[in-house]
Amino acid sequence: MMRAGPSQEAIRRHNLGTLLRYIHLNGPTSRAVLADRLGLNRSTIMALTADLTAAGLVREELPRRTRRAGRPSLVVRPRSEHVYVLAFDVGVDRLVAARVGLGGVVLDRREAVRTRGTFDLDDVVASLAGFTRQMLCEAGPGTVCVGAGAGFCGVVRRRDGVVRFGPNIGRTEVPFGAALTRALDLALQVSVDNDANLGALAEHQRGIGTQSQDLIYLHGDVGIGGGIIVGGRLLGGEGGYAGEFGHMVVNPHGRPCACGSAGCLEAEVSERALLSAARREGTLDVVGRDAVRAIVDAAERGDIAARDALYSVGDWLGFGVANLVNIFNPEMVVFGGILRDIYLSSAAQIRSRLTTNVLAAPRENLRLRTSALGDDATLVGAAELAFTEVLANPLEVLTHATI
Repeated sequence: MMRAGPSQEAIRRHNLGTLLRYIHLNGPTSRAVLADRLGLNRSTIMALTADLTAAGLVREELPRRTRRAGRPSLVVRPRSEHVYVLAFDVGVDRLVAARVGLGGVVLDRREAVRTRGTFDLDDVVASLAGFTRQMLCEAGPGTVCVGAGAGFCGVVRRRDGVVRFGPNIGRTEVPFGAALTRALDLALQVSVDNDANLGALAEHQRGIGTQSQDLIYLHGDVGIGGGIIVGGRLLGGEGGYAGEFGHMVVNPHGRPCACGSAGCLEAEVSERALLSAARREGTLDVVGRDAVRAIVDAAERGDIAARDALYSVGDWLGFGVANLVNIFNPEMVVFGGILRDIYLSSAAQIRSRLTTNVLAAPRENLRLRTSALGDDATLVGAAELAFTEVLANPLEVLTHATI
């Protein structure tokens, strides 16, 4: 039995989303270039941009400079100041909230330090809601909120935003998404994902991996997490839990891990592992990235214990990356969080381990890179998560958006 093809309305809706997504990710683009890149004729582009302009999502204007003869093609720009999302990052050491305009422009931002070792859902949600109220007060009249997204440092069930496991917050089954949605009270649901998944999404769409369709992002702080981009899409797995690389066992006789196992990549490579290997646990007044940099600086000054620690941690990181390359055959592996500093100090050892442990075929085109977005990778990814629905169905989402 033959199936009916897509309706004209479905095709139009798809084309509207495709065009808006292109402008969102690539910035101001002429009608002529849009027609060429999207494979649509100019009259279709004109009709689509007219619809998006009328909805307040884009605006058209003459190019500022042109060397071509004849009538110049109008440039389509995202209305970043008019259409925005809310983005949140609940990290090990900090809370961040931002108002991000269409096109990825950060319009406003708030940040606070979060104390390690404790987690009170009500306090965290109240802080983020308070930041949001401040930012909404600063937003101009007539601006439109089309979504909200959050990254969380734990194992997150994507469909309802429940944090199933957070070894570094001492909690399980935390209904974070529902609690933040209620606190914001904006008639929209907050989408939540693991921080490293969102880091992978961000680096693929706006960071070092924009030209890579297959990449792995590894993020380190107190724990180790990761995200996988396959064929240009984030790999979520059945429940949304894919990418928990930190609990891949690399050393069966290794250090105990907070998950209950031993020798996990997280146990051998994280901030705690580095501090322990350098015999600096409890001896530094700083934690997090600053503590790692202190060890890196000491190694550069000739501290033998610091050098040995970076060698050891780098070697275990190399084992983990080798396993991932053999399994997924990525074009690129991106190191974020403290792994950026560890990689830069241990690149030779990591590459040596890859040479020894990775098959030649998946290794031949592999590139190792550090995050281009730095500590904001999760926040950028949370914003992109929040934009998902409006980019898929612009006009319908806009009619139900919060003003």
